[in-house]
Amino acid sequence: MAWVTKNSDESYEPRPQPRAYTRQEKAANWWHYHWIALAAAVAVILVAAWVVHDALSQTEPDLRVGYVGTHTLPAETAEALQQALLPYAADRNGDGEVVVQVNSYTVTFTGQSSAETAVADPYAQMAGITQLSAELGPDGSTWLFLLEDPAGFQAQTMSLQYPDGTVPPDGEAGDWQQMVCRWSDCPVLTALDLGDAGQAQLQALYLGCRGSFEEEADPRYTEADALWHTLTNGAATAAQAG
Repeated sequence: MAWVTKNSDESYEPRPQPRAYTRQEKAANWWHYHWIALAAAVAVILVAAWVVHDALSQTEPDLRVGYVGTHTLPAETAEALQQALLPYAADRNGDGEVVVQVNSYTVTFTGQSSAETAVADPYAQMAGITQLSAELGPDGSTWLFLLEDPAGFQAQTMSLQYPDGTVPPDGEAGDWQQMVCRWSDCPVLTALDLGDAGQAQLQALYLGCRGSFEEEADPRYTEADALWHTLTNGAATAAQAG
């Protein structure tokens, strides 16, 4: 058996004390291991703050008008129309400002020409149908519509009303020509200051009002119905105009 012996003359130095780090060194070490998590947390906070700020700073429109066509309404025309309709809208939400919003819904209805169907973007079509369906639902806030294809719109949605406020029997489209007025036949609309290009782009459209299918009419519908009659004053319906 082997024995391990210790020389009596051997001496041992005491173990050195752990190094004391300065505050700067501790901070640098913490940052080295945690900066990614901290950056991610800051990014989440900034995004949340932006979403909240965006939601709170948005102004609720007092009047919405929907444009339904095979192409999006040009931005400059939509802006000009919004400004031109301001005198016909009221501050219904009481925020001290009158805001008109024109929204475009890109939809090609079955029965339109093959040329129009060929240029339809399927993704825009899907988005347009989804957005339009939401606006035509119980919670929708758009009652006035500028229509490129009123026949297709009414056949698919069955949402328009006659000038006297009545709607076709449930499940029936009715006579769309009795429900809309062509822009070019409406003295009030053709007099709007939209510029030559804006007026030219809207001449072939039709203005219609979504009917109320509820027993108690939505105040927004009542206002839209009155505005429809104001904007189409002096015009004949599409059927009467021929």
